[in-house]
Amino acid sequence: MTPEQMEERDVVEFVDDEGNTLLLEVMDYFFYNGEEFAALCDAKEEAEDDDSDDDPVYIMKINSFVDENGEEMEEFVPPEEELMEKLISVVRTRFMDEDGEDEDEE
Repeated sequence: MTPEQMEERDVVEFVDDEGNTLLLEVMDYFFYNGEEFAALCDAKEEAEDDDSDDDPVYIMKINSFVDENGEEMEEFVPPEEELMEKLISVVRTRFMDEDGEDEDEE
C-alpha cells in the first residue's frame, strides 16, 4: 500500500509489543465524555466483498498535541480498561445506526 493510499484511507501504523507492524484503518471517530476516540479495523490491501463482521475492531483514545516543530499531531493510545464496556456499546450503536441508514436508502 503506497503512502498516498494510506493517507486517503486514514490508515495508521502501529508496532506491537513484539515489534510487529500492524496497519489499522480508522472506521469512525467519535467523542465520549468530551474525549475523542477512534474505532479501527485491520487495513486490507484492497476492499473486499467478504464478510467484515468477523474482523476485530480496536478502540483507541486520541490524544492531540503540538510537537516541537509546531505541528498538530495525534497519538492513539488504549483507553482505560473501565471505559471499554461503555466504548464498545457506543461503537456497536454507531455501526448499527449506519447499517439501518443503508437499508433505508436502498
